[in-house]
Amino acid sequence: MSEENGASKSEKLSNPQTWVDVHGDFLFGYAILRLKDTSTAEDAVQETFLAALNARDSFRGQSGERTWLVSILKNKIIDHFRRLSREVDFHNNDIDVIDDDFIASGPSAGTWKAGQRPSEWVVDVANLAEQKEFWEYLRKCIDRMPPHIGMVFILRDIENMKNEDICNVLTVQPTNLRVILHRARKRLRRCLEKIWLNTERSER
Repeated sequence: MSEENGASKSEKLSNPQTWVDVHGDFLFGYAILRLKDTSTAEDAVQETFLAALNARDSFRGQSGERTWLVSILKNKIIDHFRRLSREVDFHNNDIDVIDDDFIASGPSAGTWKAGQRPSEWVVDVANLAEQKEFWEYLRKCIDRMPPHIGMVFILRDIENMKNEDICNVLTVQPTNLRVILHRARKRLRRCLEKIWLNTERSER
């Protein structure tokens, strides 16, 4: 009985020899956006295929094959960030220093300084995820972030991890996490405005 069930589970997956051809490019694209380094992304994808091969009998068919592979890859990426976080200083980020973009004191404290408020985006936000060009610019902007800022942004705003889980993975305090995330989003917005939105406007 157990052998029949095991065979049934395995039959729901395609031949592992086809995985690289069918899923390789997609998984690499997923990994390179998050890991930034080509060699590291390739290693993560290879580790994903190996882990999937070893765990193929546990596949229950509750999700598609690619979704299952992506979930394994996501765990590999999180493991990479966990190792990398040991080499990155998340605590020396001047969290007590008032951000230069905001008024520090007085009745307007905490509001944008003159000329620092971000401009309004005149873009179709609903369709951004489907625009290949947008993802290319997004990757460039993430590449420009310092490691500690990039990791926090990727885990929170791309992987949609909870703050508590990110703190556990990166061993960072919640207060530091909020500050780093704020700076990540601000850097990203400025970068996209500079290298993407300006290009969009110039082509109109």
